[in-house]
Amino acid sequence: MTDQTPPAAAQPAAPLSQAEDRQWASFAHLGGILWILPPLIIWLVFKDRGSFTNQEGKESLNFQITITIAHVAIMIINAILTVVTFGLWGLFGGLLTFALWVVTIIFCIQGFIKAKDGIAYRYPFALRLIK
Repeated sequence: MTDQTPPAAAQPAAPLSQAEDRQWASFAHLGGILWILPPLIIWLVFKDRGSFTNQEGKESLNFQITITIAHVAIMIINAILTVVTFGLWGLFGGLLTFALWVVTIIFCIQGFIKAKDGIAYRYPFALRLIK
């Protein structure tokens, strides 16, 4: 009969250094350009290892949730206005989506630059759903 010892408990991950904390916090903002998934993954993986990454990851994630809600609202409004105007709105409806995309890129880059320098960034408009 073999002596089976239980496996050792997993050790908690080491805290991030200040430079790593700033790096992952800035990546959380920059990842927002690709949508909600990169900030979500960064926040979930590093929230307990660095306070700045936790703070900035939540901020970026809240902004991405707000942008996602805005995209859904624009799609609904575009669909309704396209039907009401017999398709004429369809020629212009894509401009709203494009404008929201440009605004998202601009704010994500601003957040990246601030977080890279260790300065907390607060998006001008975002629903603070994750506290």
